[in-house]
Amino acid sequence: MRLLASKAVPSHENLYQIVDFLNKNLKEYRLMFGLAKDRENGEVMIISVYEV
Repeated sequence: MRLLASKAVPSHENLYQIVDFLNKNLKEYRLMFGLAKDRENGEVMIISVYEV
């Protein structure tokens, strides 16, 4: 698995649904998306794109 990109964005409850949607629909392109809370600022989420 190789990290292609990551971006910090303001936290929003729908981000998990977006990441789930992207993972389900772009699986055939060997892409995986991740979402994590920023350890330093709980109101920021980090979205990451991986090549698998």
